[in-house]
Amino acid sequence: MSKPEPGLKPRSSPKSPSGGNRRGAIAGLIIAVVILGIGWWLARDLTAASKMQDCLMSGRSNCNVIEPAR
Repeated sequence: MSKPEPGLKPRSSPKSPSGGNRRGAIAGLIIAVVILGIGWWLARDLTAASKMQDCLMSGRSNCNVIEPAR
């Protein structure tokens, strides 16, 4: 292999500038969706726990959620 002459840049294959940007954007979108999903699940769980706590603190003894028959 010969050394490139000083002042000349070695040739490199042209890369698509948007390839890396899309990969990062898709990764960011997936992370955002996962965080939103976890937040939604946590909010529902905490709301249910709060309702149960409110029921128990009011002195009731039967605070179970009754599922409607389908």
